[in-house]
Amino acid sequence: MGYRKFTAEHLFTGHRLLKNHVLVTDEKGMVEAVLQAAEAGSDIQTFPGILAPGFVNAHCHLELSHMKGAIEPHTGMIDFLLGVMGRRFVEEDTIFQAIADAETAMFQNGIVAVGDICNTVHTIPQKIKQRLYYHNFIEATGFLAATARARFEAARDVGQRFREAGVAREKNTSLVPHAPYSVSPALFELITTLEGNELLTLHNQESEDEDAFFSAGTGGFHRLYQALGLDISFYKPAGKSSLQTCLPRFHTTQSLLLVHNVTTSEADLQFIRDQQPQLPECHFCLCPNANLYIGNGLPDIDLLRRYAVPLVIGTDSLASNHQLSILAELNTLRLHHPEIPVEELLQWATINGAKALRVQHRFGSFEKGKTPGVLILENDLSKVQRLL
Repeated sequence: MGYRKFTAEHLFTGHRLLKNHVLVTDEKGMVEAVLQAAEAGSDIQTFPGILAPGFVNAHCHLELSHMKGAIEPHTGMIDFLLGVMGRRFVEEDTIFQAIADAETAMFQNGIVAVGDICNTVHTIPQKIKQRLYYHNFIEATGFLAATARARFEAARDVGQRFREAGVAREKNTSLVPHAPYSVSPALFELITTLEGNELLTLHNQESEDEDAFFSAGTGGFHRLYQALGLDISFYKPAGKSSLQTCLPRFHTTQSLLLVHNVTTSEADLQFIRDQQPQLPECHFCLCPNANLYIGNGLPDIDLLRRYAVPLVIGTDSLASNHQLSILAELNTLRLHHPEIPVEELLQWATINGAKALRVQHRFGSFEKGKTPGVLILENDLSKVQRLL
């Protein structure tokens, strides 16, 4: 069996930045070892920059790729949601081509695994090609209790289409709620009690309107429901944040990927810390470029780091981003938080994301037996090249 050997100024293992180390893989990219340079022998490919495992995009909407540039930046949350709903349905050939182009861009940008939100079956033809690993989060929405069963079954039908195509398997597909403001307690109950439905995700506290709606019954979501023709006169605010309202609806056997977290507060994080034995395991996904595109601002990253919650990185969709690039997300974080060490940022983009998607046995780090992909990054994170 032939081996390939790679080294660079720095080698990031998925956990640590090392100097004077060599990555050894087989011809197909399976990791054999990380060795000190003095022990690695000859025939070593040497690069400037940082050698790193492939990136994990923990939150994406590949099916929305045809909306690139269609929604103006800085609309705010409500008008953004209305814009997405009004642009979902175009010619299928346009949708399929945009999906293919977006996946190629992710591949070239060093992404190896994706947590992908699915409301339709449009991504199936591309996913059959197995260029990237996908966890398919089949999404359900419906704020009216009367529609809960029908919305749940519709989402299950989408999941069945994925299974029939051979794209969905037991461990890489889940049925998930969209957001606290768009899923009724009855629909939450159907989703969280579905047998085997263990890895879930939720759009969480993406805007101030969300917490206002849950804590006081105020904010812009009334305009959203009015535009959708929904009578929500039955609704009574919980008197607490959306996160504190919804998190207890999940189960301790489940793990939950909380996405956006723009208005997540210290009270919310303390709530999780205090209630942890009764709550699911939580990962917090940052999508900074999407937050800035929509105009919601950035999460309190200092607070999230202070509470030592597991952080991962997502791109969101091309409806709310100019590109699907984890490196672009890291550079936005560096611009606003230059104090965060590169080693920590790369952990969020690799091993943490792999753990959040429960694929750390394959991706996220250079450990024997894994096939995590091999990237070379510029030292200033300005560019990525995929080697394997």
